[in-house]
Amino acid sequence: MEAVTGLSVVIIIGAVFFLFLFTYFVPIGLYITAYFSGVKLKIFKDLVGMRLRKVSPMVIVRSQISAAKAGIELDTSFLEAHYLAGGNVINVVNALISANKANLELSFEKAAAIDLAGRNVLEAVQMSVLPKVIETPMVSAVAKDGIQLKAIARITVRANLERLVGGANESTILARVGEGIVSTIGSSVSYKDVLENPDNISKVVLAKGLDSGTAFEILSIDIADVDVGTNIGAILQTDQAEADLKVARAKAEERRAAAIALEQEMTAEVARMRAKVVEAEVEIPLAMAEAFRKGNFGVMDYYNLKNIQSDTEMRNSIAKPDSDKKDSHE
Repeated sequence: MEAVTGLSVVIIIGAVFFLFLFTYFVPIGLYITAYFSGVKLKIFKDLVGMRLRKVSPMVIVRSQISAAKAGIELDTSFLEAHYLAGGNVINVVNALISANKANLELSFEKAAAIDLAGRNVLEAVQMSVLPKVIETPMVSAVAKDGIQLKAIARITVRANLERLVGGANESTILARVGEGIVSTIGSSVSYKDVLENPDNISKVVLAKGLDSGTAFEILSIDIADVDVGTNIGAILQTDQAEADLKVARAKAEERRAAAIALEQEMTAEVARMRAKVVEAEVEIPLAMAEAFRKGNFGVMDYYNLKNIQSDTEMRNSIAKPDSDKKDSHE
């Protein structure tokens, strides 16, 4: 009796395990749903084959049912291939349905390529139907009269499905529009011209074809705000004047230092000459004494020399101005 009971338990466990494997490899409920949704599938070739190929039948069949209900025929093998390539099958199918409802031309191959390129194909289709507004950060530019202007622009863009693969993103659009605003303001004669007609910026920038090579099509560029900034021209002139003043001061200081150095050099030269004179005057008595000893210089010659010196000092005293005389007397 116990043996029969143990055998029954084994049979029940085996049946449950077999039923689990069967329902895993053969999703009967999914097959029935697809059949009544108009999607023709083969149990062993399609459903069981998906399990063996490591493909989720739920994702593939649900996506195929959604496409069929929208009137789009998709081959199961294409969906499986995109799934195995790492693509988002559900997103691609939803994008195809949205494009079909909006009368946009979008093939499965194109949508799969966009998805595998790393872009959100559903978001791109939605942006093609409903354009997106991008606001630039504040752009500062200076007109020819030196007045700074700060502008903010709103760019209305629409996704271009043909250029999504390999096309530049929104940052490129923002950079190009910012450059166009700076160029347009910089070419204006006066800041008043820009304030009076800010739409001129939009017209000039829009005419440059800034959306080439990007994944978007620019529909319009609108200047949302223009503010007057600082007087850059006056600031630059003030800075230049201060720089010129510093240069002039440096050159004057250089000339003053050179003059002081020259004066010190001349003073040193005069001191050296005076030292030589003093040295020569010291040698005069020695030379006179030597002349006395040798008999080359007599007493009368000495007195004549003293008379000449006195006469010379008197002449110099007479030739001095009165102020010099008064100073010397004091």
